[in-house]
Amino acid sequence: MLILPMWLFIILLALRIHSVHPSKCPKFCICDNIQLTVACVNKNLTEVPPTINEITVKLDLKGNDLQELPTGAFSHTPYLTHLSLQKSNIRKVKEGAFRRLGRLVLLNLANNNIEILYQESFDGLTSLKQLLIDRNRVEEIQPGAFSQLGFLNLLSITHNQLVYLPNLAFQGLQNINWLRLSHNSLNYLATEAFAGLFTLTRLSLDNNALQFFPTETMTRLPEVTRLDLGYNPMNYLGEESVSMPKLTHLFLDYNSLQDFSNAAVLLCPSLTHLDLSHNQLRVLQPMAPGSPKLTRLNLASNPIYCSCYMRPLREWALRERIRLGGTCAGPAHLSGENLGAVQPADLRCQSQEAMLRAELEELSRLPTLPTTPPPDKVKCPANCDCEALNHHSSCENKGHTKIPRGFAPSTRLLDLRDNHFHYIPANSFPGTGVVVSLHLQRCKIHDIEDGAFNDMKSLVYLYLSENDLTSLSPEAFKGLPKLTYLHLEKNRFTQFPKGAFKPLLCLLALHMENNVITKLEAGLLTGAEKLRGLYLTSNAITTIAPKAFDPAPDLETLHLGNNKLKEVPSEAFSKAKSLAELNLSRNPIRWIGAGVFQPVAATLKHLYLDHMGLEKMSRESLAGLGSGLQSLFLEGNQLEELPDLSPLSGLEVVNLAENPLLCDCPLLPLRKWIEQVNLRVRAACGYPPELRGQGVKDVHVFKSCPGEKPPPTQNPKISKPTKRTESAQLSPSKVKGQPRKTAKPQLVQKNTNKKRKSV
Repeated sequence: MLILPMWLFIILLALRIHSVHPSKCPKFCICDNIQLTVACVNKNLTEVPPTINEITVKLDLKGNDLQELPTGAFSHTPYLTHLSLQKSNIRKVKEGAFRRLGRLVLLNLANNNIEILYQESFDGLTSLKQLLIDRNRVEEIQPGAFSQLGFLNLLSITHNQLVYLPNLAFQGLQNINWLRLSHNSLNYLATEAFAGLFTLTRLSLDNNALQFFPTETMTRLPEVTRLDLGYNPMNYLGEESVSMPKLTHLFLDYNSLQDFSNAAVLLCPSLTHLDLSHNQLRVLQPMAPGSPKLTRLNLASNPIYCSCYMRPLREWALRERIRLGGTCAGPAHLSGENLGAVQPADLRCQSQEAMLRAELEELSRLPTLPTTPPPDKVKCPANCDCEALNHHSSCENKGHTKIPRGFAPSTRLLDLRDNHFHYIPANSFPGTGVVVSLHLQRCKIHDIEDGAFNDMKSLVYLYLSENDLTSLSPEAFKGLPKLTYLHLEKNRFTQFPKGAFKPLLCLLALHMENNVITKLEAGLLTGAEKLRGLYLTSNAITTIAPKAFDPAPDLETLHLGNNKLKEVPSEAFSKAKSLAELNLSRNPIRWIGAGVFQPVAATLKHLYLDHMGLEKMSRESLAGLGSGLQSLFLEGNQLEELPDLSPLSGLEVVNLAENPLLCDCPLLPLRKWIEQVNLRVRAACGYPPELRGQGVKDVHVFKSCPGEKPPPTQNPKISKPTKRTESAQLSPSKVKGQPRKTAKPQLVQKNTNKKRKSV
């Protein structure tokens, strides 16, 4: 064993101490070599100090002027666990800025000027648990931005400028618990925006601009227990709007709800707390049978009118022991009474005249509105309402004949629906450079001049639904570089407005439902190369050109339901290599041939072929569709037989109801498939008549089919063969030619053959 001299050992120890604990500390910073922390706060630094001790674990750089974090900005401090960069005027985080920070657990980027979260902005943060990006200017999240944050528990992006969330926006967050997106301008959430967040339990979307409950998007969140949607401009929740199996707390306070379906939360079996306070509800029905067992229902600050129409809710609350919050706003003798104290017998109705008189008296007692605008009001045109807090301006249903002008420059949502504009002249929206959402529904618009929307450089959502438009010029949408969602449904288009979308380089979704378009020509999507969703339901389309969709190779969703197509337009899909959802429902397609879905077989996930009067499908009609297909809808047709469904091993939803299936041996493969899959398959017999209405899975007619075990006999003892049996044994050819063992199945076969001829 080698023994070092004492003097050499002391020298080596001194060198080791010097290398591990150097005494250097950047100028203007405070360093603690015991706690291994460095603080350089409010020092106007323009870059990350390069002389920070390598073994530092906590670094505080808030209150500086860093502006841009370059690639590898912290490569010299690989042991950091906590990094604070608030109020550092950071505008851009370059790809790989945080590489080598594999030990970092907390990163605070709040109060900066970041606009875009790039695909590899957070590359290298493999141990990060909390990421705070509050109070920035984030308006875009590129898919994959968080792909390496597999251990992140908390992501907070509040008080930013997000207006929509794309599909897979949060891909990679495999351990996320709480996602905070409050105080943005979110108006639209892509269906797969939250896909992959299987561990998320809490989602905050309050103080946004959601006008409808994003039902389909929320179904992708199986573990969420707490959902906050307060301070959004929603005014209605319909039946089964909320479908979240583990949701326990739902907050819809400070919305504009005027109606709330009693079946809105029917598909939330775990819900216990529902907050509907500060809305516009005057009456509410008890929750539908099968709804969750609520323990708390908050109706505070709603104009609840405590008449006989509220009696069922009060009786239901007493019966189910639900705590009701809120007070009666009328009639006069119950005004101010706590809902939880009012007895059902007190909730009575007078005659219609008496009720109307009581309401008028109630209105007359309300204080008159002040003549001076409240402090939260901003610059606003005459006969309009503008709110500073939400940056919303509304002139809805005010009888305007010309586009109002003079809105506050900070306006983000501009609502002009239900007026009488008739046409939109050029440069109609000056000073609206930050408007994100523009509503022009039901304004009797029949013409849009070129450059009508000039100056609307931030517009993402444009609603022109339910007007009288028949055509659009190529320059109609000039000046809208960020337009992403365009609604033109319920107009009078007879032809697809080819060429009108060339200026819309960012267009992702185009809605043209409920028009009278008769055909789709080649190249109709020229200029809309990034289009992801095309909705053409309820037109009069009879033909689709082979290259109609070629200019949009990224097309994911195509709705062609309720048109006049007589065959599947396979040739039109030749370059639709991203198509995931195809809807052909309610088209008069009677026959589907072999391999018609082959061009999109690799990507198709959802296929709608219901209510078409479909009579026959080739055995190879679904060729190529395999484990990728997740849902198949064939209900409401005239199918007696079905192709083999066994290759569709990835199916999660399948509906075969309302088809007159012929329950005989040719249907045996379907019967076996139904027994094998772990799905609820709605399929019933249509023929023979004695089996009509019975489930395919429940009937026993298949037991007599070749290859199936015969039904057990009543007397297993061997008896002396009859003459008929002996003759059958002596003539094998006759045995082979016999249709059935017994006489009854022969009659069944005759009946079914007759039905086949008639069809």
